[in-house]
Amino acid sequence: MKNLIIIGAGGMGRSVYSMVVECDGYNVEYVVKGFIDNNLFSLEGFDDYPPVLGTIDDYIPQENDIFICSIGDIIAKKRCCELLSQKGAVFITIVHPLARVVKTAKLGKGVIVAPYATVNANSVIGNHVLVQTHSVVSHDVVIGDWTRIDTHVVCIGGIKIGSKVVVHTGAIINHNVLIEDEACVGAGSFVVTNVRKGTSVFGNPAREFKIKN
Repeated sequence: MKNLIIIGAGGMGRSVYSMVVECDGYNVEYVVKGFIDNNLFSLEGFDDYPPVLGTIDDYIPQENDIFICSIGDIIAKKRCCELLSQKGAVFITIVHPLARVVKTAKLGKGVIVAPYATVNANSVIGNHVLVQTHSVVSHDVVIGDWTRIDTHVVCIGGIKIGSKVVVHTGAIINHNVLIEDEACVGAGSFVVTNVRKGTSVFGNPAREFKIKN
């Protein structure tokens, strides 16, 4: 039996815990050992959760430990996961039983697919990607490493999303659109044209958002 450790004990960490205990592997392939978080008091005031075992920076993976990361901030998530990987951490993928992931889809390591999400035919999802509740990844979609797809997002067939991208709640990405690395799509946006690397878009249709000095 493996010991699952959840990286991050904030609100998303508690949500991931609630998800993993409902998965088919719980109490069969793994049990939840606890959380690691640089805030050792992050679960203070919350009952019925496993303990915070230590900080992310100081934790040394033990025999039979496996990991999943709940951190929402992509830069912080990448730093923490890479730090633990250098220490020998092994990451698993979590697919909630109420999600639909078809057999021809490919998922990387450290992926979380939340309840009622769909990952459809021949889609490819990279490492450490989060696909949140009620989101749709349609056929032939490619999503790069470290990307976050928030709740109620629709990724229509054939699109390509790069690495370290955030697609916020309720966005729709139209057919064959390319979203380049490190871009951000605002909540409720309808994206009909390609999004350049490192830019933010918002609106219907989505346009590049620039902060005025």
